[in-house]
Amino acid sequence: MPIEVRPASQADLPALLGLYAELHPSDPPLTTPAAARIWRDIEAQAGRTILLAHAAATVVGTVDCAVLPNLTRGGRPFMLVENVVVDPGHRRTGVGAALLEAAVGLARRAGCYKVQLLSRAEREAAHRFYESRGFRAVAQGYRLYLD
Repeated sequence: MPIEVRPASQADLPALLGLYAELHPSDPPLTTPAAARIWRDIEAQAGRTILLAHAAATVVGTVDCAVLPNLTRGGRPFMLVENVVVDPGHRRTGVGAALLEAAVGLARRAGCYKVQLLSRAEREAAHRFYESRGFRAVAQGYRLYLD
């Protein structure tokens, strides 16, 4: 199955929201106007790209990439990767690998010195996948949820 990865557009919001429901099923759904407003904010951020993976004209995965300016490492930016989602019916088919390859390509073209992602501690299968793509567990992450 050929996989195409491309930047998302506002027209992709319904598909994106469907994938995000897989990632966080207990989140309340966004209204269309709220999603459109947030999308405009995302588009306005320099260095921000949400990538979509397509297989047979169906959206099957996404990754959110943010290139962040940096005052260390000689001023080289870094990329933060978030919201990595592959449709359950398309896992283990190369979709996740294609998305991460595209994200790393964006980071290289932006001159980033690293690509960083966090994954919940219990997601051991995801950790094995990330390691198979060259990522290493080299730091301990912390979060403070602001509910």
